[in-house]
Amino acid sequence: MISVEHLSIEFSSRPILDDISFLIHRKDRIALVGKNGAGKTTLLRLIAGEYEPTSGHISKESDCTIGYLPQVMLFTDHRTLREEVMTVHTGEDEARFVAEMDRTLMGLGFERQDLDRPCTEFSGGWRMRIELAKLLLQHPDLLLLDEPTNHLDIESIQWLEEFLAQSPSAVLLVSHDRAFLDHATNRTIEITLGRIYDYNVPYSQFVSLRQERHEQQVRAYLNQQKMIEETEAFIERFRYKATKAVQVQSRIKQLDKLERLEVDLEDTSRLNLRFPPAPRSGDFPVIVEDLRKDFGTKTVFSDVTFTIRRGEKVAFVGKNGEGKTTLVRCIMGQLDYLGTLKIGHNVRIGYFAQNQASLLDDNLTVFETIDYVAVGDIRTRIRDILGAFMFGGEASDKKVKVLSGGERSRLAMIRLLLEPCNLLILDEPTNHLDMQSKDVLKAALQDFNGTLICVSHDRDFLDGLVTKVYEFGGGKVKEHLGGIYDFLRAKKLDSLQELERKQVKPAAKQETAGSAAKQSYEQQKAEAAARRKKEKQIAETEAEITRLENEQKQMEELLSNPAQQTQQNFQQYEHIKHAIQQKLYEWEILSDTL
Repeated sequence: MISVEHLSIEFSSRPILDDISFLIHRKDRIALVGKNGAGKTTLLRLIAGEYEPTSGHISKESDCTIGYLPQVMLFTDHRTLREEVMTVHTGEDEARFVAEMDRTLMGLGFERQDLDRPCTEFSGGWRMRIELAKLLLQHPDLLLLDEPTNHLDIESIQWLEEFLAQSPSAVLLVSHDRAFLDHATNRTIEITLGRIYDYNVPYSQFVSLRQERHEQQVRAYLNQQKMIEETEAFIERFRYKATKAVQVQSRIKQLDKLERLEVDLEDTSRLNLRFPPAPRSGDFPVIVEDLRKDFGTKTVFSDVTFTIRRGEKVAFVGKNGEGKTTLVRCIMGQLDYLGTLKIGHNVRIGYFAQNQASLLDDNLTVFETIDYVAVGDIRTRIRDILGAFMFGGEASDKKVKVLSGGERSRLAMIRLLLEPCNLLILDEPTNHLDMQSKDVLKAALQDFNGTLICVSHDRDFLDGLVTKVYEFGGGKVKEHLGGIYDFLRAKKLDSLQELERKQVKPAAKQETAGSAAKQSYEQQKAEAAARRKKEKQIAETEAEITRLENEQKQMEELLSNPAQQTQQNFQQYEHIKHAIQQKLYEWEILSDTL
């Protein structure tokens, strides 16, 4: 269906992909993997037709259609959710399309009352879900998905897995979610050092096969390096001896013709990163009783009661917008609330959220940022730790001010790992980590002897890490004992009970109708208008942040060229970065007000 033949592409004379070839057949389910910066997104954009290769070509069957979901996009429309998704309707039976549209949107986490909301009211993450829904409803022959799970909760990820399994479309996707890759794909293509390696197996089997291949490559590389050193030593020793002239010239020609092996020697699989010993806290680091949080007239959650014991590792899960981060911010003392929330004796909190990256010192290098907080023996291994989190080689000497948003988040995570605390609160810690980095972080958390609260939708990361799950939904927080897969199995059973509960919903609605009628129509209308205005402001702010971040990325690419590192360009970069920080502050104020 798609043929990639001898494809190469360079950026600023730097080869990204070098003479790669492979085929994509109908109904293939391919995981595209490799380190950050290896060229995964570049390859997707080449196949989508957004980039032109330096050499080689991509051919496809004449009737082949391609649908591409990028990681980042700008949204400008002002239609309702229903109208926006209907734009991809092509003329087949409309009723059948509407039924499929409803199933798709509900599967991705939307509710029926969302259908008539303007798209501008949805946050950036939900807008990405709208684009994903539009893409899935077009049924292209090939789906190109770049990190599709980044904006999905666990239930929506599971729905997407099932959808892809039943879809007739071929799939080529990039994801750092190991469980999603295992369930959604059956073939794995790895990009490393500009080359590709094609494995006709799911991701987990690929990992073991790749390890074998890597060990073989390292042995071959080291043997070749030894041979090169011996040959060069022979040439140097006998270069000026007439009796050895023929042999010297023969060795020189041998080296000239030699195809030099390349191998990624950076192996973090055995890196053992340990947190500093956690200072002993009280027996109950967090006690919550009858907690309630409202934003204006909206109740995020109420009647929340639970206790987290010292040493427990728990997960906060649930759909986006159900209050996970809000409760974390209550624990951190960043939001007010009703009810009781007690932080135990001698509790020292280490907190990671995306905005932690904005607190880094722009004038330090990556290495200096970590060197300032590292103590003891760990200081001798800073380079290894940085390499494990994708700051290997020269990247450790980059200034913080030129790092991308993802790089800053990773650096903030490393710094947190090295600071003594006994209650770790991590809000989506894996969003900017590759597979190896996640493995290093997970191993460190498993050995951590303090208490952990982790907000995450990454099942593989949570599996074997947490022993209790708190489910957020419908304004309530429900406790589930056991690991993440125990929770998911229980949810399958709960779905039958949900069906029973839905059958009695009309009566429940009648009971609440009287109380709703007590509120005057004018008051409801005014509150709804005020809320829509605030949500529109939030959506506009998010769109502006996305636009500025795209400008920042373009400036970073520009500044990577030494010829463009002018004072004017650096000032423009700093201006954009300041504008992003200001908009993030505005967004936070608007969100709290809402």
